[in-house]
Amino acid sequence: MANVVGTPLKRKEDPRLLTGNGRFSDDIQLPGMLHAAILRSPHAHAHIKKINAEAALKLPQVVAVYTGKDLEGKIGPIPSSWLVPDCNLKEAPQYPLAIDRVRYVGDGVALVIAEDRYAVRDALDLIDVEYEALPAAVRQKEAMQEGAPLVHDDIEHNIALHWKAGEIADEVLESAEVVVRESFYVQRVFPSPIETRAAIGEYNPGSGELTLWCTSQNPHIHRMVLSGVLGISEAKLRVIAPDMGGGFGGKIGVYPDEALIGYAARDLGRPVKWIEQRSEHFTASNAGRDEVIDVELYGQRDGTLTAIRVKNTANLGAYLSTMGPGVATIDFGLMITGAYDIPHASCETFGVYTNTTPTDAYRGAGKPEATYQIERIIDLYAREIGMDPVELRRKNFAPKEAFPYTNAQGLIYDSGDYEKPLQKALEIVNYEQLRQEQEEMRKQGKLIGVGISTYVELCGFGPSKVAGAIGFQGGVWENSTVRVHPSGKVTVYSGTSPHGQGHATTFGQIVADKLGIPMDDIELVFSDTRAISMSWGTYGSRSTPVGGAAVAIAADRVVEKAKKIAAHELEAAADDIIFESGIFQVKGVPGQQRTFQEIAKAANMAWNLPEGMEPSLEAQSFFDPENFVYPFGTHIVVVEVDKETGEIQMKRYVCVDDVGRVINPLTAEGQVHGGIAQGVGQALWEGAVYSSEGQLLSGTLMDYTLPKARFFPPIESSFTETPSPVNPLGAKGVGETGTTASIPAVMNAVMDALKPYGVKDIDMPLTPEKVWRVIQEGEGN
Repeated sequence: MANVVGTPLKRKEDPRLLTGNGRFSDDIQLPGMLHAAILRSPHAHAHIKKINAEAALKLPQVVAVYTGKDLEGKIGPIPSSWLVPDCNLKEAPQYPLAIDRVRYVGDGVALVIAEDRYAVRDALDLIDVEYEALPAAVRQKEAMQEGAPLVHDDIEHNIALHWKAGEIADEVLESAEVVVRESFYVQRVFPSPIETRAAIGEYNPGSGELTLWCTSQNPHIHRMVLSGVLGISEAKLRVIAPDMGGGFGGKIGVYPDEALIGYAARDLGRPVKWIEQRSEHFTASNAGRDEVIDVELYGQRDGTLTAIRVKNTANLGAYLSTMGPGVATIDFGLMITGAYDIPHASCETFGVYTNTTPTDAYRGAGKPEATYQIERIIDLYAREIGMDPVELRRKNFAPKEAFPYTNAQGLIYDSGDYEKPLQKALEIVNYEQLRQEQEEMRKQGKLIGVGISTYVELCGFGPSKVAGAIGFQGGVWENSTVRVHPSGKVTVYSGTSPHGQGHATTFGQIVADKLGIPMDDIELVFSDTRAISMSWGTYGSRSTPVGGAAVAIAADRVVEKAKKIAAHELEAAADDIIFESGIFQVKGVPGQQRTFQEIAKAANMAWNLPEGMEPSLEAQSFFDPENFVYPFGTHIVVVEVDKETGEIQMKRYVCVDDVGRVINPLTAEGQVHGGIAQGVGQALWEGAVYSSEGQLLSGTLMDYTLPKARFFPPIESSFTETPSPVNPLGAKGVGETGTTASIPAVMNAVMDALKPYGVKDIDMPLTPEKVWRVIQEGEGN
């Protein structure tokens, strides 16, 4: 059998999903199922004076109404899972329903349970809540000021954390010939998966077991956290993630809503289903980004960069989310030098409470923000000294021979050759000719811009010792079990939880290569805490480098045991057994052989095993990587700006990514393309808008623009391969690369197009109106 790793196979999970045979949360129907809805605050900040649910309870189909006071002492607060050390972290308790005070539009006030989903919505309208509105703190820098409204009375200046990493001596800064300063706003965005969040709870009073189906990227983390919140043993709590219509980080977090459904199912003794409304997604699901980043880049006139100093003021929302504190500090602050050998760096982050929905990880989680500030300030530095932005990047790349490379903040980049994808991208786009064409078109009055992003990102979360040191309340290893049945068919159990990435295909390819069997003979099992040992989930582009590595190790162990059985049957030493393409044979004796299927049967029948060997052919592995992985690459964008309307049209998009060994080029390319769509979406169209009172003004899809396929030119995508030394596959993460690279690439392109007007920066998203106004102002000067 030819190797299947590296082959662009179509996803084996797609026929089931495309024919409507997937099983999503709302497809789950249980006998006697009740339906739930949550009454949410219309105020960003208010005292709850009184809640009157009598009219709702009189509806014949309403079973129960719970308020925050009803649940006091019965259900615990939702904790953050990333308690970053040494930053004076102040965590305010987030109860599943507000008790005395609401702190953002969308804060849960009451839970209604009814016989059907229509009655439950009717009941919401009948609950009368008397509020006393309070002033709101909405924008992070304003919220830190003296006299600003306090989100939590005991937390001064609304500062949830103050984190620092790195110091720069005064003489280093003073010796710089050039200093470029800019303030960037990376706006708040919504993950917006096609399927909103959901939870279904079922309680068995006989066994005391609670089963919770929920849209989770990490079912075991949900089980661990909710067992404490609900006061139930982990052994009695089963969490299942069904098929899921996307996550993008928005389904990492443990939410109050899931705890409420689990509690109600146990309290009422009947199954309870809750499906998030699209409007709730905008107000109650964790948002992403929302950081004001002040950057200073120091260096010499010849382009040598010497230091970078960054201050990040991050809007954490009303409460600390599951990952929120770490995203704005560790994920962001340790990556501020990007792909460059900048010897001195410092980062200071203020995490600020505001009367807005909490923020959490969103595709890339801190790394897109870090990449944005370094790639934008690099372009501004190149403009300042009159150097081509490509040459400035080349001059300052961390050199190939320095890997594993330690950056100024102490991170050890596993492997890299940053020149390789840059050169390939330049050749594809024909860079020198492109710049000549740009000059010719500018003479014709056309605004053509070329934007470049040479990125590196931290992903593949591990090792666990590091996770503990940085305050993550869990491990980051992964496990897998490879079980071979008597027929030779294989079931693979993996702890990572897919929601669109194609795990069943890529992990199947790994096993098919290892065992020499057809892909059709391999089934994958995910996302069920009863079926799978403890796992730490899917986020941070960790599935293949950590979860896939665990699968590979377990498959290798199966082969090692199978070799011993084959050696026993063939009356040879185990070291003399060669295993290729599903065949075990004695070295130098081609006629003496056994198929994988024959050995599978022998292992499970156990009629003739080596002395002392246990029956069956099965292996489990627990893989804790020694380091993160660091994918990298170059994205180049060509845009044209219409000076009459401010509209931006992408003319070309070229990307060359290096994600280590590519398991499946087709699925990898799909991940890159999806990430690009989300990154470009942030640059050009998406953005949450709040009023000064904390009202969300962009809370529907009529007001919040998502990218469409027709907005994009064909994406010219390719890869280079620089294997990682920290896992047996040599693979790095691919799920977030497109987002990380595309945001600054597009912004740099538009700023390049507007260079004749002296424009250095415009806050995202680059709406036509913003761009048009800048052009008008430039022409008026």
